[in-house]
Amino acid sequence: MPRGQKSKLRARKKRQQTRGVAQGAKAAQAVGEEEEESPSSSPVREGTPPSSPRSYAAQGCLRGRASSSPEAGSSDGSSDVDEGYRAGSSQVSLRDPLNRKASMLVQFIMEKYKKREPIVQADMLKVVKRKYKKHFPEILRRTSERVELIFGLELEEVDPISRSYVLINKLSLSSEDEVSGERVLPKTGLVMTLLAVIFMKGNRATEAEMWEFLNALGIYAGRRHSIFGEPRKLITEDLVQENYLEYRQVRFRSPPVYEFVWGPRAHAETTKMKVLEVLAKINDTVPRCYPDLYEEALRDEQERAELQAAGRASTVARSRVGSKAKSRRSSHT
Repeated sequence: MPRGQKSKLRARKKRQQTRGVAQGAKAAQAVGEEEEESPSSSPVREGTPPSSPRSYAAQGCLRGRASSSPEAGSSDGSSDVDEGYRAGSSQVSLRDPLNRKASMLVQFIMEKYKKREPIVQADMLKVVKRKYKKHFPEILRRTSERVELIFGLELEEVDPISRSYVLINKLSLSSEDEVSGERVLPKTGLVMTLLAVIFMKGNRATEAEMWEFLNALGIYAGRRHSIFGEPRKLITEDLVQENYLEYRQVRFRSPPVYEFVWGPRAHAETTKMKVLEVLAKINDTVPRCYPDLYEEALRDEQERAELQAAGRASTVARSRVGSKAKSRRSSHT
């Protein structure tokens, strides 16, 4: 194969492999924020961290997706769209207008979701504007991925004639409460990815590792987020109070080090296998591509099944004892 074609294939492969949690989420997290703004201080540098779900991907298992996006190279040679993903880069280019349009569409769709208003393609095209109409399928694809990653909601078409869509919560965590008849924006997707980080780090992740991952999503301590509010409060107080996370000091460490583990509600509402399935979906692969995590998730499933079986057996035994006792009392009378 000529050297030029090999270089193009390598560049294309790198672009496919750099898509994932940190890349897709970063632009989605920028909704309502100034794109040129960069934090002056942050616990950990920005970039795709070693602890991120995407970087854990087994490269041989990445399926990748065919894309009609401009960054994959347009057939007509159009130059009105910048390349969105740089080969070898760990971040999405915020200069890519399709990412900006996707961010705008995320905000539009979530406002519709909150107000329980219909989501139709005609309205979405107004947000995208005529100039980018030919790129709408790619913009919608990016929008759908970000909505699913951040909020745990899947965008599904329900009427091919009117081209109307609905958002469906397909993750296992309990839904958030409603306020004044409006839906509260769910944070299920973020919670599941945080649980995935903890799972990947041996079922405990230091605070530095968590911030490294969050920074890659464009979420920084001390910098209020347009969707999640104050991030430090979110992960060290809100999610702890909701029992999704436990935040504790590591013993015998000086200076003090803090870590996160799954909380009781996380153990009750989801499983390691379900978290692994989310991780695999983020990376466009399957759970078996993570052999160590997959084996641990299988053991967890087996242990849960055994506990449930033991619980049922115990219930049946108590029921039988109660029936016998009742029968003896009846015979005495």
